[in-house]
Amino acid sequence: MLTIDIICIGKIKERYLQEAISEYCKRLSRYCKLNITELADEKIPDKINDNLSNQIKEKEGSKILSHMRKDSFIIALDLKGTQFSSEDFSKKIDEISMENSHITFIIGGSLGLTSNLLSSCNLKVSFSKMTFPHQLFRVFLLEQIFRAFKISNGETYHK
Repeated sequence: MLTIDIICIGKIKERYLQEAISEYCKRLSRYCKLNITELADEKIPDKINDNLSNQIKEKEGSKILSHMRKDSFIIALDLKGTQFSSEDFSKKIDEISMENSHITFIIGGSLGLTSNLLSSCNLKVSFSKMTFPHQLFRVFLLEQIFRAFKISNGETYHK
């Protein structure tokens, strides 16, 4: 069975988001083994410059790297990544799972990911050119992974 890890910066505090995440985890248990690792985000001061921003991204990136498996196919969620339709995303997950039994998705903090971390990933994916709160984005990712499994198994799912 395919194992999917989601490594993300920041804790989910809102109950409604926790419930949505829990529901998708339950739904996905039919299709894969799912692990979600929440890592503490760094405090961002009110006044920030590029140097401080890079330091924060480096610290968060180090935390992410320490939880990544070397044998996993790594997918970073990044605004500059490739955009897929749900059908194409499903095909991509199928292609990856033919050669890898383990996929890791990375969701960075509110400042994003370092270029070094991004360059170490196998694939960069963007869901939109819009910016979303990273806590809410976790729900989007789980829903799209669930939809991908439904599509690849020829099962109906609302459009």
